[in-house]
Amino acid sequence: MSAIIPVVLCALAAFVAASPVETNATLAKRVTHTGRGTWFDVGLGACGYTDVDTDPIVAISYEIYGNGENCNQWIHITNTATGDISYGRTRDKCMGCDATAIDMSPSLFESLGADLGEGVLTVEWHFMNADWSPSA
Repeated sequence: MSAIIPVVLCALAAFVAASPVETNATLAKRVTHTGRGTWFDVGLGACGYTDVDTDPIVAISYEIYGNGENCNQWIHITNTATGDISYGRTRDKCMGCDATAIDMSPSLFESLGADLGEGVLTVEWHFMNADWSPSA
């Protein structure tokens, strides 16, 4: 009986070592970011899609964009000043944004109760689950 214990322990150790480890990108998706929200005129984005200003489009920092792993990922966005909430789809990267900032299509920016003339607001945002999309 005592000879079987080391075998069981080795098998258990191998099983635990083989368990999947979440990547930093997966962990980053769970983070709520607080940063600067701005708007831009959309067009052909880094994800390879051509969108228009009335689409709910988000450009994320090039630091988070990486190789486009977040393309088409929906983002929950809150205007911290008003509490207005909207959802935008990741379709571009923002070269001038720090890691917590996002750039939005004009219609998405305005849906947060913001004025295009002001151009800047403070937002909280986070990625939604990969298979999530807003109801029609």
